[in-house]
Amino acid sequence: MNRESLERNQIPVYVVSAALAVLGGILAPDAAAKLDLLVTPAIAVLMYAMFLQIPFLELKQGLGNRAYISAVLVANFVLIPLLVWVLTRGLSDHPALLIGALLVLLTPCIDYVVVFTHLGKGDSRLTLAATPILLLLQLLLLPIYLSVMTGGESGVVIAVAPFVDAFLLLIVAPLLLAVATAGLAKRSSIVEKWNAGWAWLPVPAMAAVLVVVIGSQIGAIIREIEQLVPVIPVYIGFMVLAPLIGAFTSRMFKLPVAAARAVTFSASTRNSLVVLPLALALPEDLRGIAAAAVITQTLSELGSELVYVRAIPALVK
Repeated sequence: MNRESLERNQIPVYVVSAALAVLGGILAPDAAAKLDLLVTPAIAVLMYAMFLQIPFLELKQGLGNRAYISAVLVANFVLIPLLVWVLTRGLSDHPALLIGALLVLLTPCIDYVVVFTHLGKGDSRLTLAATPILLLLQLLLLPIYLSVMTGGESGVVIAVAPFVDAFLLLIVAPLLLAVATAGLAKRSSIVEKWNAGWAWLPVPAMAAVLVVVIGSQIGAIIREIEQLVPVIPVYIGFMVLAPLIGAFTSRMFKLPVAAARAVTFSASTRNSLVVLPLALALPEDLRGIAAAAVITQTLSELGSELVYVRAIPALVK
């Protein structure tokens, strides 16, 4: 099997990985729960493998692409919040579910969205270039959105630390390491072979992320499944409509195909692994269900991304 064949068959690899994770989480819940410790390292490895495939000198062009930046900001901070507000109106009688859903659906992803954009034949360089802007704006706007959409009664205090920690650990550190590796590869045949070996790893690394995230969290979903039922239609609605909003925004700004796919992936992919600590910091009467709501979105999103990597290129072309 060559690299092209591996990427072409990535969906079956991911489906099998997710199925094994669910099975392991059900049959050995105590052992699977300990996989939680591997979530951050697994994502960091995935990001490093992905960054090694990106020509970094072209990132500056991404920040200078005003049409793309405008489209990704309008999609994530104007149209998606409107969609989220409409979808979550039915959760007003379930405050913990409402807050959990708002936390996760209002925050655009800043880490593995780069990988899915690449796998879905979008411009991952543009996605990467936009991550600092997306990080800053979600930090500033999330408290405002929460106050408006919960009537000012959520009692949620937004901590900056989880966002900054995630950005440093999952974006900055792998990025700097990848840049250094790429520079050394020009001077060392050993490092060049190292790079060639890592070029095989984005798909296996993504499979590993699926295993550790799903395996470690499926137990919490099963325990709270009855109380989580009202939020499931919300997530299904988001999974179906968010890509359409991303595609619509891209057409509105007349973006080329690769950039349009990048906007569509950004609009559809949320910051679930980063906002989970925020849910866990809520008051005790809200904490458990809100965190389970965030985890439920994580699992549903990972499943939807497996569809998106084929569906978005078909939708945006």
